[in-house]
This record gives sequence, C-alpha cells and structure tokens, in this order.
Amino acid sequence: MSESQLNGDPARADIVKLIPALRAFARTFCRNTTDADDLVQETLMKALANLDKFERGTRLKSWLFTIMRNTFYTRSKILGREAPGLEENVSGDTPIAASQEMAIRAKEVRDALVKLPPHYREVLTLVAILGESYEATAEICGCAVGTVKSRLNRARHQILQELGEEAR
Repeated sequence: MSESQLNGDPARADIVKLIPALRAFARTFCRNTTDADDLVQETLMKALANLDKFERGTRLKSWLFTIMRNTFYTRSKILGREAPGLEENVSGDTPIAASQEMAIRAKEVRDALVKLPPHYREVLTLVAILGESYEATAEICGCAVGTVKSRLNRARHQILQELGEEAR
C-alpha cells in the first residue's frame, strides 16, 4: 500500500497499524505461522474491500478481529468437510527444540493453550495477551461481558490444572 493511498483514508492507515495485533490474534487460531499470515491477509483483504461498511466511531480493532474470527470459523467449517485424516503427525511425537527450562515451560504453556476449547482460548488471548477490555472482547466474540469473565476464569483454571499449578 503506497503512502498516497494511506494518506487518503485514515482508516486504512489505522488498519496498517493494527497488523501486529492481527498477527497475534491469528496465532490463537493457527498453529502454523504461514496459516496465521494467510488468515491475516484474508482478513485485511475483506476489511479493505468492505471499508465502506465500517461504522465510524466504533472500534476498528474490534471490527477487524470480528472479521478474522468469522473468516477462521468459516474456513474451518469448509476444511472440516473437505480435509481427510488427522491434523497431527502419525507418531504423535513432537520434538523439543531446546533443553533449557524456559523453552520447555513455554512449550508446556503452548500445549495447555492448544488443549483449551477455542472459545476459552480466544477470550484468554484477547484479554490476557492482547490486553483487550472485557467489553471489547464481548463485542468481538458476540457474547455478554459476564460470559467473557466466566470463560476467562475457566480458561485460567484449566491451564493451571494442565500445568499442575492449580494447588499453589
């Protein structure tokens, strides 16, 4: 996108500024970074094509996250009908790249996050990792603020239990 295109519409410039947040949010849906980048690209294409439908005065970030979320779920439904076989490798083994304690702990946390139901993982990522408010998260997820709080609490407990930390 050229500088002249960005100067013409402030919303386009704001979208470009939100790309890092979109990438982070995409990683909650996709394990593979290439798939996450594809999701970001598809989200950006849809957002730019429908920029006239964005309501000025509302949160652009929430609008983009909603587009991404809907795109992912639509794509998942289609792939679920078309893709044969399992996602995981046949042996079930996943190599550990480094032996340092932090790398192992990071893998344990990632594995615990992956085991969360998607709606818990989504809320946890929005609130705890991306710093979204409960209200913005509720808007993105299409649910009540109380539901966001409940999902966040359950996600936190489930991760702690998975990591063997809940008793502490």
